[in-house]
Amino acid sequence: MQYVYIIVLGLHVLAGVFWAGTTIAVARDPEIRIERFFRPQMNAAGMVFLTGALLWYFFHSGSFGSMEMVLALGIATALIAAGVQGALVGSARQLAGTDAATETQLRAKMTRGERIAGGLLVITVLCMATARMF
Repeated sequence: MQYVYIIVLGLHVLAGVFWAGTTIAVARDPEIRIERFFRPQMNAAGMVFLTGALLWYFFHSGSFGSMEMVLALGIATALIAAGVQGALVGSARQLAGTDAATETQLRAKMTRGERIAGGLLVITVLCMATARMF
C-alpha cells in the first residue's frame, strides 16, 4: 500500500511543480506564447486536484486540526488560481483571426490572469510547505 502513497504523492508534486512553474514563468515573460501552455496547465491542475483529493482521503480524512486548516487555505487558493486561469487565460481561444489591437488586449488580459494565478499558487505552495509546522 505504501507504493500507492508514493505514486500518488509523486504525481501530485510533479503536476503541481509543472502548473506553478509554468504559470510563474509565463507571467514573468509576456513574450512567451501563453496559449501554448493553457491546456497543459489545466491538465496539470486537474491532476493536482485529483491526487490531492486522494492524499486528503489517505492522510487527513479523520480530523480537521490546524494542519488541515492550512492545507484547506492552500486548496482554496489553488481552486481560485485555476478559476482565474480558466476565466482570463482561457480567452486564448479568441486569438485566432483577431486584429492587432484586439490581440494586444487579449494578451494583456491573459498575462494579468497568469500573474494573479501565479501569486495564488505561491500561497498554495507556502501552505503545503508549512502545514506540518502547525
